[in-house]
Amino acid sequence: MSHFPSLIRNLPKFAGPFDAFRLQANDCDVLFASYPAGTMIKPHHHETENVGVITQGELILVLDGDEIRYGPGDWYHIAARVIHAARFEKDTSEIEFWFADRKQ
Repeated sequence: MSHFPSLIRNLPKFAGPFDAFRLQANDCDVLFASYPAGTMIKPHHHETENVGVITQGELILVLDGDEIRYGPGDWYHIAARVIHAARFEKDTSEIEFWFADRKQ
């Protein structure tokens, strides 16, 4: 994760199943995340509504049985409580925004 600027690397580490630095904001966690090639994330869901932008590599996201590839500069959206899975064939970094679900 050394490719992130030092100001980002000095943020607190995210306590989750992948490497990320966490920037806290009101009703939103901002994660600067890295996934090594070969990472696979099994089907799961979040209570948060998530959007993200790929900064390097490629995210392969599976939603409703459809596989969608996102590359550098591409944004994705995952609604709260939607089952999804992901995999990474290349070393990948992204900025993720996990918004508190206001519909609860």
